[in-house]
Amino acid sequence: MIRVVGARENNLDDVSVEIPKRRITVFTGVSGSGKSSLVFDTIAAESQRLINETYSTFVQGFMPTQARPDVDVLDGLTTAIIVDQERMGADVRSTVGTATDAAAMLRILFSRLGEPHIGPARAFSFNVATVSGAGAITTSRSGREVKQRRSFTVAGGMCPRCEGRGAITDFDLTALYDESKSLSQGALTVPGFSMDGWYGRIFRGSGFFDPDKPIARFTAKERDALLYREPIRIKVDGINVTYEGLIPKIRKSFLAKDREAMQPHVRAFVDRAVTFATCPECGGTRLNAAARSSKIGGISIADACAMQISDLAAWVRNVADPSVAPLLAALRRTLDAFVGIGLGYLSLDRPSGTLSGGESQRTKMIRHLGSALTDVTYVFDEPSIGLHPHDIARMNELLVRLRDKGNTVLLVEHKPEMIAIADHVVDLGPGAGAAGGRVIFEGTVDGLRGSGTVTGRHLDDRAALKPAVRRATGTLRVRGANTHNLRDVDVDLPLGVLVVVTGVAGSGKSSLISGSVSGRDGVISIDQGPIRGSRRSNPATYTGVLDPVRTAFAKANGVRPALFSPNSEGACPVCNGAGVVYTDLAVMAGVATTCEECEGRRFHDDVLTYTLGGRSIADVLDLPAGEAATFFAGGEARVPAAAAILHRLTAVGLGYVKLGQPLTTLSGGERQRLKLAARMGDAGEVYVLDEPTTGLHLADVEQLLALVDRLVDGGKSVIVIEHHQAVMAHADWIVDLGPGAGHDGGRVVFEGTPADLVAGRSTLTGEHLAAYVGE
Repeated sequence: MIRVVGARENNLDDVSVEIPKRRITVFTGVSGSGKSSLVFDTIAAESQRLINETYSTFVQGFMPTQARPDVDVLDGLTTAIIVDQERMGADVRSTVGTATDAAAMLRILFSRLGEPHIGPARAFSFNVATVSGAGAITTSRSGREVKQRRSFTVAGGMCPRCEGRGAITDFDLTALYDESKSLSQGALTVPGFSMDGWYGRIFRGSGFFDPDKPIARFTAKERDALLYREPIRIKVDGINVTYEGLIPKIRKSFLAKDREAMQPHVRAFVDRAVTFATCPECGGTRLNAAARSSKIGGISIADACAMQISDLAAWVRNVADPSVAPLLAALRRTLDAFVGIGLGYLSLDRPSGTLSGGESQRTKMIRHLGSALTDVTYVFDEPSIGLHPHDIARMNELLVRLRDKGNTVLLVEHKPEMIAIADHVVDLGPGAGAAGGRVIFEGTVDGLRGSGTVTGRHLDDRAALKPAVRRATGTLRVRGANTHNLRDVDVDLPLGVLVVVTGVAGSGKSSLISGSVSGRDGVISIDQGPIRGSRRSNPATYTGVLDPVRTAFAKANGVRPALFSPNSEGACPVCNGAGVVYTDLAVMAGVATTCEECEGRRFHDDVLTYTLGGRSIADVLDLPAGEAATFFAGGEARVPAAAAILHRLTAVGLGYVKLGQPLTTLSGGERQRLKLAARMGDAGEVYVLDEPTTGLHLADVEQLLALVDRLVDGGKSVIVIEHHQAVMAHADWIVDLGPGAGHDGGRVVFEGTPADLVAGRSTLTGEHLAAYVGE
């Protein structure tokens, strides 16, 4: 057994539980009930901390320090391997191949068997540039100095034109500056390049041009210095700084990141100012001519990486050479694991930043499936995310295989199909936030069904098809869609109704919607990307509710709004508005203690004397969203702008979350709904939701559907990419893509009402939906 006694992380209320080893244990409960706090923040975190402590203090100094979780006893822990939903690194050079070592094995294979032979494995790497140099060196021999001429060459595979990125960029100069203005008048329109900051001082003091002259009157030399000047050290106001032209600076600051990882305002600027085109020299393969010229059986490494992985696995099976037999065996195992886990439709050259959360999680699983380790605790965070019901059975087989090797498997999961394989179930609740954090059931799946808990009651829920569907008020036409694996898809998406786009994982759903719908005017797209926020971020700052509240406080008390921000003038001087004081203990975990000055309230004492409706700003931030909505809806504390945002938070089921609660303490499902609430206020007619049921309990899904109904009944159009059968059954119109994944998909296999899909059973989705609704 893994024995946990007295766990109090986040909202856990002195939880004690015994988890059987070498079994599959599923943790269930409504979103925010404390599942992740128990599994990830307590069990897995302590296992990782104990492993880190086995290293020398010198090595520990380079590792992230972790505090011991707030728990009395943790017994029987084994090494924990965490496979979470975090999207994979969004570096522009990271691909599926580089993230899983498959590309590294391919490079070695081509360096040994490729004809003509061009060099070692690095000659096939798009991250290594070809470098050569020559010069004289002086050596000492027998007391005499001898000069010799030496040269060297490092053969790399990087395409020199695009520097291994596969794409070249072109800039729309009109989006970088307003040429009718001078720099001093604020001509630059690049985010962060204001004349009031450091960049302004550097540009003004560079001496390469007159900052008071309109850019339209710059000479060719001045314009070149402004835009293209390579880095050079200059002195500004007596300080040595580096001056660099606008375009090289933008390349380094913005374009080194994957587009998906950019902040929204930076992404909007990049979309406006930069056009990306496939590199004409390498054709998007990222490799130079030499690397592309070496082939095995007529296939170059670029061709191999562009193949669908299922096809590449078949090709590798036909390569036979005793000299590289162990390498081929390892490569076959890795590629077969991709196919077995349902990712055979990807290619190794697919940028890792474009993978969905579910695809990222399964790509990380590849490393562990063939592992020789046993007696390991594998911790999975909703492995069913992004999986069609057809794919879930395959995922279940993989988890059972991990268990049968002698491992302990812990799952945080909401899908009944995955809960069904559990040997042991731990249900947390009964509610979310402060109303949760207790173990309300432990036992078997059958025991859970009869337990009367929220999860037990909803476990066998089956949504019925709607008796009548809404009529469309118009259509959104998509013509010739060919992103990724789509095959010139033409489809009319009805407006004024709830449209669900579905299909097996990899069939082209996200490609269709993100490639052909999301960028249009009036379309609000809410993707799976995680909310990024520090300990200082909270629901009040993220949703923007704090701005009108601060203004109202300032107006009521006749002072500046900045006083009511813990990150500005109103901050407690001791903890700088953090509410806690951090003590850095070098190699040991840092200690966070509640600030004695403000007692964790984050504000200066003077600020707390100002009130609105009888409450201080700290009192307001301590209110749950539901109570705050009532507080700001009327009376002397009436703030309509704040009340509108708070009503949206309550509508998505987050009425229990406190306004000042750090974002770092919210669960995945809570963050997903917080994002939905924040974006619901945007001006637009069409909402695109990418798997909004991620992290949601079966009971929460009903609330989400009620919210979607309110949007549609209010005249909006909602397009949902989803695998959850309850959402499909609730749709007015379904577009099903398939029939398979990768090059076996990319076509529309059904368009129509859910009733027609169930009656026809012509697709995999139709079969599973029919079984779900009991037709």
